[in-house]
Amino acid sequence: MPATPPRPLTHRALCLVTLLLAPALVLADCEVNGKPVNPSNGNTTQGLTGMMRCKDHDTGQMQREQELRDGKFVGLVRYYEQGRLKQEHSVNEKGNQQGRRREFGPEGQVLRDATYDNGDTVGLDRSFHPNGQLRRVALREAASRSDVAEAEFTPSGQLRELRCADRPVLSPTVDDATLCGFAKPSDLTYFRDDGRPSARARFERGQRVRHETLHDNGSVARSTELKDNRRTERQFSREGVKRRETQRLVVERGTVVVLDQEFVESGQLSQDRRWSDTGELQSESRYFLNGQLRSQSRYSGPPEARLLTTTGHDDTGTLRSESTYRVDPRGRQQATGTHRTVNAQGKVVGEQTYNERGKLARTREWDDNGQLLRDDAVFEDGSRKAFER
Repeated sequence: MPATPPRPLTHRALCLVTLLLAPALVLADCEVNGKPVNPSNGNTTQGLTGMMRCKDHDTGQMQREQELRDGKFVGLVRYYEQGRLKQEHSVNEKGNQQGRRREFGPEGQVLRDATYDNGDTVGLDRSFHPNGQLRRVALREAASRSDVAEAEFTPSGQLRELRCADRPVLSPTVDDATLCGFAKPSDLTYFRDDGRPSARARFERGQRVRHETLHDNGSVARSTELKDNRRTERQFSREGVKRRETQRLVVERGTVVVLDQEFVESGQLSQDRRWSDTGELQSESRYFLNGQLRSQSRYSGPPEARLLTTTGHDDTGTLRSESTYRVDPRGRQQATGTHRTVNAQGKVVGEQTYNERGKLARTREWDDNGQLLRDDAVFEDGSRKAFER
């Protein structure tokens, strides 16, 4: 006899298989005014008004409460975890959060208290550590997409971070009028959770004019200072040695770097670059570890016809080479004029002269006593012959 084909699973059997394959799935029993409903089936909630309550099918613990108005989920929403209230908020007819939202810890303590307008946070947004200490408070205005001011605190209540607005806005939760220096300059220390200082700052009229982050040994790691529209940033080693300094000019559309210096472990300057107030590189200098100038590049002239002069030096500071280049607006360099090589006694021992097209046109060499060794004209194909006077 032919084998009997397997019978298709019934709906009930399918549900049982699903439960066996996904044991983590939590079943809930929901009702409104004593009437069983299925929140995933709009037909069961159509036209209903009241509070829908959903409980765990096995334990009977509350999972969710959600308000219905004429069959629509509008109004209060509460979520529970192991029978304890975890979160509550309200939604509008669009399904977006509207009004107050609160989140709770396992002991019922408030962990967050905020206000929403059609899904966007507005006003003061406060969060708390489990021990009840304020963790963070921030203000977001209706027209802003980001917080305009915020303050953060450690579990012990010490200040962790602060960002100020152009006026006090965090009261009464935090006295940012004092912290942000609106009455008089305010010097603050920020702390890590373990109580060690992490940074220091000074605020004047809501503006942070100085900021220092600290190494774990308490020494300054980075510092930023704003004075007369110039922001100076410095980096330091754990031993307190300055390793870098950058100065930026604060302009209407941001900042322009005007100085960048790098230092070696001993604190000796190793590189110095400077720009004009419009962001054009003016000079670049490099130094030996003994402090003597190693090389230098200087720019002059308008942006469309800049001239670059470079010099090279030995570790005694003696000039050993000098060259000149034209620089076009794209930064391409073309040799021009006479390039010189100098010996340790300061005497010229070599010259290369370039024509208007940047091609080598003449070379000369001398010995250390100043005696001319060769003087050649150089042609387009690289060939040479003695220069004719």
